[in-house]
Amino acid sequence: MPDPIYPTTGEQLLSRLPDTPDVYLQNVDPVNSKGLLIEFDFAAYRRSSFLDNRILSPSTKGAWLPLHNVIAAAGLSKNLRPLHYIFHTGHVGSTLISRLLDEIAGVWSLREPLPLRSLADLHDQPDQPQSIPDHRQFMTLARALVQIWSRGYEATHSIVVKATSSAARVAAPLLSLEPASRALYLNIAAETYLATLLAGESSHGDLHKLGPGRMQRLQKRLDVQLAPLDSMSVGEVAAMSWLVESLTQRDVVQACGTRILCVDFDEFLGNVTAGMSRIIRHFNLPAGQEYLSQVAHSPVFTRYSKATEYGYSPQFRAQVLAQSRHRHSVEIARGTQWLECMARAHRSLNLHQ
Repeated sequence: MPDPIYPTTGEQLLSRLPDTPDVYLQNVDPVNSKGLLIEFDFAAYRRSSFLDNRILSPSTKGAWLPLHNVIAAAGLSKNLRPLHYIFHTGHVGSTLISRLLDEIAGVWSLREPLPLRSLADLHDQPDQPQSIPDHRQFMTLARALVQIWSRGYEATHSIVVKATSSAARVAAPLLSLEPASRALYLNIAAETYLATLLAGESSHGDLHKLGPGRMQRLQKRLDVQLAPLDSMSVGEVAAMSWLVESLTQRDVVQACGTRILCVDFDEFLGNVTAGMSRIIRHFNLPAGQEYLSQVAHSPVFTRYSKATEYGYSPQFRAQVLAQSRHRHSVEIARGTQWLECMARAHRSLNLHQ
């Protein structure tokens, strides 16, 4: 990994980190104990659907710095605001809800920060060589990230971090660091999830990329050895993905109780006003009746939330799902049958609860 790769004065960035979100920790490298600080601003945060490497460009200014220096600077953070989270099983409307929250004055969303993925990976590797942080170091890094994400601008009332789907497994340790933090957890029924993932090429890529890790997590969760991933059809892999992320949701709710608000995305679309009202109350956000009276007609519902240059709507989503159910009926059936077999083999799953 080159050091630095985005030339600027690292010391200046480090000195500004506690005072302003305009210095952002875009990446962490725990193995080499480094963190990448970059210059960013409020408008850039608002635009970004993903705070991963897609926000970097040849004009980005930043520098890799020793991670312990970044953590120390994070501990001096000022202007801290209430911090909440959106966790989800993937492709279930989390970005849309994040953008609806952006329309509330004083609410600022951070969508899929890359260091959160790194933290989730570390969570699964507590017994690896010493180059990988132990539990104490894991929690030290987690606290530093929470402090960095909690920095607000003058007009910021609350901050909502929208996680990557596979990062939800660190929800409990994150919430343990801030007693006032709460989380939304989004999911949909298994059959709709299968139709959604099989409908899109990008979803197929997610299945391929995240499949091995999800399989390992599921085998550990159930304490079984399952059939190899490469022997499964795409519908079965999608079903496995839904199962492991849904079990993660169940574990998070068991650990965190009422601090988690579970929302079915299809039910949310059926009554957006009521759904947003529940979310606003859960997060204690500064939105009144005027916002709620207009939210169901927000322009957010006319654009694809992850790429706003494309049109999209709940009606178009329904058409896509109908086409997917027709086109991919065989794979949806295979995925459904796989889940039924898992439920018979592992009675404790109770997939309909």
